[in-house]
Amino acid sequence: MRILIDKYIPFLQGVLDRFADVCFLEPEQFTPAAVRDADALIIRTRTRCDARLLDGSRVRFIATATIGTDHIDLDYCRQQGINVVSCPGCNAQAVCDYVEEAVLDVLDLRTRHYTAHLSFGIVGAGHVGKRVIRMAGDHGFHVVVNDPPQNLNGNIFECDIISFHTPLTRDGHYPTYHLCDEAFLARCKPNTLIINAARGGVVDEQALLRSTQPFVIDTWEGEPDINPEVLNRAMRASFHIAGYSVAGKRNASRMCLKALCEQFSLPKCKLNTTPLPQGDSEPGWLKRITDSLKANPTHFEQLRKAYVLR
Repeated sequence: MRILIDKYIPFLQGVLDRFADVCFLEPEQFTPAAVRDADALIIRTRTRCDARLLDGSRVRFIATATIGTDHIDLDYCRQQGINVVSCPGCNAQAVCDYVEEAVLDVLDLRTRHYTAHLSFGIVGAGHVGKRVIRMAGDHGFHVVVNDPPQNLNGNIFECDIISFHTPLTRDGHYPTYHLCDEAFLARCKPNTLIINAARGGVVDEQALLRSTQPFVIDTWEGEPDINPEVLNRAMRASFHIAGYSVAGKRNASRMCLKALCEQFSLPKCKLNTTPLPQGDSEPGWLKRITDSLKANPTHFEQLRKAYVLR
């Protein structure tokens, strides 16, 4: 059996070697030629799994160490008998921590205690949204929740903060592509802080630029080729690392490993326990990330790859 794994997914090195030929690749090395003789892929959002990559291959299993699956053509995989698994909730706490840091930092609430006078709107109450709801309540914010995401009511537009926590979908009952568009932003009260740590495309970046609302952005349209004007306007900006914590990565790797072992009837395997370097988690870490990205706007992907998990 041959397994290809994105080299930036930790805790899997050496774990499956006794069962398979295991190869760790850079995201751009997942090519049709590379996957042709693979039985299983373990990937991240940077690998687009569709007919162009998979036609003619023997791949029968794909695990993505992410919550979202918008980088995978699920219909194609279903037609080809390829089992696809994701990791819902794996990094929910990490994203919640990111949102908490963004709000406390941008609004300078570490030293000014008036959260009870501020309202916090949360669009999407799934794995991440539920944690953000709890966090906002613990800080004393008045919390307003919209779920399903398009069941918008007037209360959400009266919020001082609106944070999005939905998948990116373009069809179905509740499509979220450009959910936060020009009309949405126009209904918000002035100076509403908009936070997108969900998926690029949930927020219409051109609409953001035409509005006067402040915003924090972690997930971008067209990444890694991000819009420099959006970057310059952002109060805080990062390179799609809201979910990048040691615990979040460990959860994702464990879920992928479990699913793969079940798929191929392998004995239960344990993760590699080699400790990872600990990244910056002191107050102000998001400001420091923002500064590094604004100083190197074309290095989005390099910064993301080199990010030391907090």
